[in-house]
Amino acid sequence: MRFGDVKLETKSYSMYYGDFQALRDVDIQIPRNAITAIIGPSGCGKSTFLRTFNRMNDLISGTSVEGEVTIDDHNVFEMDPVELRFCVGMVFQRPNPFPKSIFDNVAYGPRAHGVRDRAQLAEIVERSLRGAVLWDEVKDDLNKSGLALSGGQQQRLCIARALAVEPDVILMDEPASALDPVATLKIEELIQQLKVDYTIIIVTHNMQQAARASDYTAFFMMDEDRAGYLVEYGPTNRIFTNPQQETTERYITGRFG
Repeated sequence: MRFGDVKLETKSYSMYYGDFQALRDVDIQIPRNAITAIIGPSGCGKSTFLRTFNRMNDLISGTSVEGEVTIDDHNVFEMDPVELRFCVGMVFQRPNPFPKSIFDNVAYGPRAHGVRDRAQLAEIVERSLRGAVLWDEVKDDLNKSGLALSGGQQQRLCIARALAVEPDVILMDEPASALDPVATLKIEELIQQLKVDYTIIIVTHNMQQAARASDYTAFFMMDEDRAGYLVEYGPTNRIFTNPQQETTERYITGRFG
């Protein structure tokens, strides 16, 4: 099913950890400049699927894939993984600032990409922190350790770090699961602002968050062999109010999972 201008796509995509099949025959088209939520019970391959798009699964020994995964019609498995990860940023479940200053956290990626000019780095840091709605809170303390920030601020710092290399896509793996409700709301509001410039995929166990924060929702389940597969995908409002599959309806109403 095609929705809008497609940014990311998988065709007959399967993924294996050694002999174990983690994902089976996933066909999906992720639209540009939208927020797509991935929901489903624990163990159904949500995070594995998310990490497909920046090839983080490559870092696990014994992985193999079948099928096709593309970004802007380019096969991700034919791209240099380092270059791909500059294009596809990632924010993890728990905030993971580097043990460096706020400035150096954000400047890390641009420096790794060859930017050395201090004025240029300062411009990138400010732009990225503003993009993560953190600048006004830290602008007078850029030499302060990123680890000294609150949990919500740390996660926004990690988002700023991802923005600094100007990716096209931002992957978020349960970005608010370790945060309190106030910080969670700030992250959700930030995600809404970011979709103007970025394509965002968010994995979440929180169905209320998926309903609030996403434009499209993909529901994954496990088959009898525990391989994850895509049950249903569509506009979030339809998935939550008029699901086409009984399994989806049972999951979002809390009858299992």
